[in-house]
Amino acid sequence: MIILQKPGGPHLEIESLLIDYEGTLAIDGRVHPKAKDKINLLSKRINIYILAKGEKEKVEERLKNVKAEVLFLQEGETTRQKLELLKKVGPERALAIGNGLDDGPLLEEAGFSICVIGQEGASGKALQKADLIVTDIIHGLDFILKPLRQKATLGQ
Repeated sequence: MIILQKPGGPHLEIESLLIDYEGTLAIDGRVHPKAKDKINLLSKRINIYILAKGEKEKVEERLKNVKAEVLFLQEGETTRQKLELLKKVGPERALAIGNGLDDGPLLEEAGFSICVIGQEGASGKALQKADLIVTDIIHGLDFILKPLRQKATLGQ
């Protein structure tokens, strides 16, 4: 479990992390080795779900040593499927990371959410719904791993 203090609210006990794959975790289909390492560190404390809609074989190959459950979503159904997973794990105990238009509702409903404005950009809807904005997935994962960064950004 990871404890986060959301501004103006109670401490959040995070048990699950939902990460969008395309454009958030993977840039041009590639996942940075440091991001893999950070996910593996986080997997010792919380459940990790990577939400992908790309080619299954390629995604699985790129995530073969990552300790996370990879879920493949259907095109046109991604928003609904992401929200269903969030409901299943418990929104109040979940942290979501995304960047796309289909991530907006997920970011809004999760207990805490991070929008990544990476090389592929981010949708305006995702930006509006997130609790935190970062410029790189590694920065987002470090925010979760390093409580001093949480205090610096979310402290009042």
